[in-house]
Amino acid sequence: MTDNHDPMIVNALVRQALTSAQEVMGENGLTTVLKTSGLERFVGNFPPDNLDPSINASQYAQLNEAIEAFYGRGGRGMLRRIGKASFQYAVREQAALLGLAGVAMKLLPEKQRIKFILNSMANALKKSNPQVDARLDESGERLAYMESTCAICYGRHSEVPVCYLYVGSIGEAIQWATGREYQVVETHCVAKGDPYCRFEIGDARE
Repeated sequence: MTDNHDPMIVNALVRQALTSAQEVMGENGLTTVLKTSGLERFVGNFPPDNLDPSINASQYAQLNEAIEAFYGRGGRGMLRRIGKASFQYAVREQAALLGLAGVAMKLLPEKQRIKFILNSMANALKKSNPQVDARLDESGERLAYMESTCAICYGRHSEVPVCYLYVGSIGEAIQWATGREYQVVETHCVAKGDPYCRFEIGDARE
């Protein structure tokens, strides 16, 4: 079920998610979760790579929940892997949307690289949908990525953060920008009743 306040996810982002999920889960696994989440129309029929409306945020959240349920205890790790693959897809296929073309990343200090890539992710989402409220938070001791319109957990309820795909995407983005793996921890989640999802960037792992 959707409502008038249920934001839309554009075709390009749904295609990115489905392509990445199929890469990690395989075609049969993706087919199963698409049917489970009521998105059978995408079986063997991914949407085009454009900014036309595709599905509601609640449906995207149901897809994430279905993947987690399908793999049981391994669902969280699987979603993080899909998140990593999702960022890799964005770099390959949607570099212009991310604003990465011609950027001399190696000339920037490491913290500036992290800030740049997180701002690029937020700006890409805003370009794809003006309803999105995503931003870089520099007010605390550590950098954090925040979104109050997170489609991964839209309409979901949980006692713990559930945006594992986002954790994977952010972690992969930072590793791409810096060449090092950083810890990413979701400290706040809309599914928990928080006003936003917040992903704190921890220390680099050597």
